[in-house]
Amino acid sequence: MDPQIRVLIADDHPVVLSGLATIIDNEPDMIVVARATDGAEAVRLYSETRPDVALIDLRMPKIDGVRVIQAIRQEYKTARTLVLTTFDTDEDIYQAVAAGAMAFLAKGAAPEDLLTAIRRAHVGQCKIEDSIATRLINRMRSPELTARELDVLRHLTEGRSNKEIAARLGVGEGTVRTHCNSIFLKLTVSDRTQAATLAIKRGIVRLD
Repeated sequence: MDPQIRVLIADDHPVVLSGLATIIDNEPDMIVVARATDGAEAVRLYSETRPDVALIDLRMPKIDGVRVIQAIRQEYKTARTLVLTTFDTDEDIYQAVAAGAMAFLAKGAAPEDLLTAIRRAHVGQCKIEDSIATRLINRMRSPELTARELDVLRHLTEGRSNKEIAARLGVGEGTVRTHCNSIFLKLTVSDRTQAATLAIKRGIVRLD
């Protein structure tokens, strides 16, 4: 009999964590070897258990899912990770796949889709739905915002004026205007309101 696929699950919701474990453990070819309730624990348990596949939630305390995947793959280059989440903005998809996720599944996905994704990841196959792949391609074609442009965009989404942004960042208002114009160009929008709305919709900026 072939060895079981050893799975690590990381999710900060106990009910979800328990439900996923039950679905996976009910499969004769799979076994849950670790459960993590935050990102830091996920990284630690991965190192301790070395699972075949890690199922990672994007939003977790201490370390978010993208940074968990980055940390794991920095140490273990061949790590096979899947993302299961309620968040699926273009930026979420892009960041997760860029970090090395082999599949991106919504928490509403059917159990059989989840199990198929785990089996495929175990043999090195990616599973990205056509609709998600299209959004990923569109995101990859978009120009990258610089770190400072992201700072300015975050302040824009919070409704701050150029003067307020300049004071907070320690730069002149002219510099802020230059950054705003660059942001509008890269996001293909014409004003601050459109930039803020699009940034939140795509997940580029999150209002906690």
